[in-house]
Order: sequence, then C-alpha cells, then structure tokens
Amino acid sequence: MTIKLRNGVFLAPFHPTDEDPTLCIHRDLELMEHLDRLGYEEAWIGEHHSAGFEIIPSPEVFIAAAAERTKRIKLGTGVVSLPYHNPLTTANRIIQLDHQTRGRVMFGVGPGLLPSDAFQLGIDPSVQRDRMVEGLEVILDLFNGKRVTKKTEWFNLENAICQVKPYTWPHPEICVASSVTPSGGKLAGKHGFGMLCVAATQAGGYDALGINWKIANEVAAENGRSMNPEALRLVGPIHLAETKEQAMKNVRFGYQKWATYFANLSPLNVNQDPNEDPLERGIREGTIVVGTPDDAIAQIRRLQEKQGQFGAFLQLAHNWAPWEETKKSYEMWQRYVTPVINNANSARIDSYEHTKANAGALMAAAGGAVMKTLAKHAEEVAAKANKDAAE
Repeated sequence: MTIKLRNGVFLAPFHPTDEDPTLCIHRDLELMEHLDRLGYEEAWIGEHHSAGFEIIPSPEVFIAAAAERTKRIKLGTGVVSLPYHNPLTTANRIIQLDHQTRGRVMFGVGPGLLPSDAFQLGIDPSVQRDRMVEGLEVILDLFNGKRVTKKTEWFNLENAICQVKPYTWPHPEICVASSVTPSGGKLAGKHGFGMLCVAATQAGGYDALGINWKIANEVAAENGRSMNPEALRLVGPIHLAETKEQAMKNVRFGYQKWATYFANLSPLNVNQDPNEDPLERGIREGTIVVGTPDDAIAQIRRLQEKQGQFGAFLQLAHNWAPWEETKKSYEMWQRYVTPVINNANSARIDSYEHTKANAGALMAAAGGAVMKTLAKHAEEVAAKANKDAAE
C-alpha cells in the first residue's frame, strides 16, 4: 500500500547572533500560522540551551503559544532532551499540552544533541543515551497511570503518579530522534514508536537510514511489535524559487552563517572545503536542495529509493533566505511538490487529457446541440407566426 507523504517542518530553530531574539521567536510563531494556513500537517520544535543559534530552550512553552495561533497543524517536541529533566515533570508537561491542544501534541524524545548543553548541566555525554532510555521507560509508566518509585544517579521518584491522564489514549504519539547511532532505532523498535531522522540528507545520517530502520524492525520483531513506516519522518533542508538562479540568490542572505555554525559548533558537522563554495557542495552532495520544485521532487524520490516508504518529510527551518522568500518557498512546496509526490492530480490530468483527445467529437456534439436548439426555436417562431396569421 502506498503511503501518502505528510509535510512538515523541523524548527530547531537557527537564528544568527546578529538578529534580535524577540523578533526571531515571534517570526517562528508566525511561521507556524503560515504553515497551518498552507495545510502542513506537522511542526517539530527543538530544545537547546547553548551555542547562540538555537534559541528555544522549551519547546513546550513554544507549542503552547503556537497552538493558540493555529487550528489543524500538529505540534511536536523535536525533541525533549530527556536526560536534562525529571521524568515526572516531563510527563506532566506533555499531558498538559495534550489537553491544551486537544490532542495535537506529539512527543519527540532524544538524548540531547549539543555537547555544550550537556556540559553546562554537568552531564557526561557518554551516559546521555542510557539516561534517555531510562527516563522514557519511567515516562511511559506515568502516562499509563502507574505509580513509580525509582532512585537513580540523576532522579529520585517516590510513589510518583501523574494526577491528570493524557487527553490522547493511551498517550500522545511518541517519536525517537535518530541520526547516526543505532540507539534511537533500538528504542523505537522496542516500543513500536516512530523515528525522527534528523540528519536524513547528511552523509552519515543518509548512509545510516536503512541500517537504523532495519535495526528498529529487528528489535520490534523481538518484542512482538512491528514498525509502521507512516511514523518514520525524514528531515532535510530545502529552499525553493521559480528558478535555481533565484533560489541561489535568495539563500546567499544567510546560508554561510548557518554553514559556519554547523561546521564549528554542531555535532552534525557540515564539512567545508576552503576551495569550494559550501553552498554548491551541499547541493552537489544532496545534503541540501536549493532550486525549483522539480529539484525537491527529485530529492524525495532519492530518499524513497534509499529508504523505501516513509510517512513524513520535514523541511529543516534554516533562515537562509529573507522572510518573504522563505514563506514563498514553503508555499511552492505545497503547491507544486506535494501534488506530484502524492499523485494528487492524476484524476484531474486524466480528465484533462481525455477531454483534449476527444475535443473534436465533444465540440461537434455540443455544436450540434446548439444548432438543434436554434432550429427548434425557429420552428416554434414560425409556427406561432402562422397561428397568428390564421387568426
């Protein structure tokens, strides 16, 4: 069965340090409204605490505000870094959002990405993945109404229980971050959760797609579960315009700042060759798409060929282009990429081609009907005239 591909964004976000943070956050909220109007299905919001660019420390607070401004789009934590938080308070915040959004919240989880975040919190990066697993197991028990007593090196719960049950039964959808290592796939497979492949178009993440999905399916089978490809989400950067030349011109606004940030500070490193334009290299290697809707369609086909079917493609929000051009790019995706990927216009095209192929016969029939009507009218007029003359 062919899966209908959902559209969404992954909002870390990325804002250069020369911009006003207040305006950046409000522009991100405006983006949520824009995407909701365009019909995007999902938006995932990150959690970061350092390095200057990714300035949302609480995706839950952002989601609460975005939910009030939108009607249909689902909003996910992308992701909550579980080792940074007590499992009880995390579970309670997600349950509250589940009620406030009436079921539009999704719960994305991960170990934490930026080493600088872990350092500030005094967390050894080598224990983050184990703590993610440990924390999620407790959160699941809390979601399911169980009382938890558990003491570890990083949290202590005494007969803890969530006093409010989730709005969504049995709980909001859970999605595990996955990039290069198999830890995300193993955790997703154990519980049958979705996977959020945050580096799907980058070299290491692209190469690991099939491997991690295979691991997830194997672990799921061992636990009597199966993985649903509709819950598999791939993330990649996109910017679209009417021509490639215009798209390239648009992203010169901010691409270099983004690339430098990744090269210097992010574990998802964008390698830079001083002898090659990083933008041209990213396009050549398939890491990014800067071009037309046809280029975006080719990227989706490339990912489908590599991975097989998946449920959603999330555009990585990057702020490479001026605001108006950024909004236009999201609209072009929805207008010209989505219909092709999901074959939405096949019936319309068939109808058009059939009508065009039979235009001669159809026009002849329509013309004949017109002439018949005119002749009938003439007969009626003549008959009336004859009747009047006879009287």
